[in-house]
Amino acid sequence: MKTRRHAKILEIIGSHNVETQEELQALLRQAGYQVTQATVSRDIKELRLIKTPGTGGGYRYTIAKGGSEPISAKFHSIFSGSVMRVQYAQNIVVVHCLPGMAQAACAAMDSLHWDQVIGTLAGDDTFICIVTSEREAEDLVLELKKMLSMTER
Repeated sequence: MKTRRHAKILEIIGSHNVETQEELQALLRQAGYQVTQATVSRDIKELRLIKTPGTGGGYRYTIAKGGSEPISAKFHSIFSGSVMRVQYAQNIVVVHCLPGMAQAACAAMDSLHWDQVIGTLAGDDTFICIVTSEREAEDLVLELKKMLSMTER
């Protein structure tokens, strides 16, 4: 849930001029995430969001540039730039990538430490995630497809 919320926060600040934690909290609630101000504050810290000058003289939340980029942002960048399609069979999720990109995408996925992922194995253009159950595999595929569709907009 936290990973999904973080992805949603990155999507929100990429498409809105969010100036306050309260504004971010309201936008998250509109998206179906019931969060407290304390949770929003922790998420901002974990994602290493910073305030930069926005349009109209105010400030807005943005992702810090450089080496301090959060892991989830790096994952989204690598994932969106290399993954072609995602599917599953029983408890195995198969991720098809551009040639030569599977190991990078797999390492990025590993860095997120998703509870349902037991292990991963990468080749040249494909990697697999072994998950705890077929239901978890289906949920992971849906989540990864959502991430792909967010980057195609």
